[in-house]
Amino acid sequence: MVKVIDFEARKNDLGESFNVLIVQGGVMPVISKETGKFYVTIKKASVPCTLDSQTCEELIGSNLEGTVVKVETEPYSYAIEETGETIQLDYRYEYVNEGMLVEREHMVSASEVR
Repeated sequence: MVKVIDFEARKNDLGESFNVLIVQGGVMPVISKETGKFYVTIKKASVPCTLDSQTCEELIGSNLEGTVVKVETEPYSYAIEETGETIQLDYRYEYVNEGMLVEREHMVSASEVR
């Protein structure tokens, strides 16, 4: 289960505006690569949507079935707002809904029906 904690307005490559819901998963224990010490964190992800701003605002605080998972990516630079430091990352966090994954696996394309 994830909780909708916020939303943001963004623009696509064509300059068109759309909203994303910001969701966060539950508390997750991790071990620091730097220090080897244990700590807990909460992972967040953004989910594009076709909803207007008012509807997005109304969804804040609601829960969605699914989880936030770590997904490997090509390395990219990321600026940490609090410190101004730029670091290299090779992952992102993504919202995943198991029901949607199962449905996608069983979908048939229109060309397969003919």
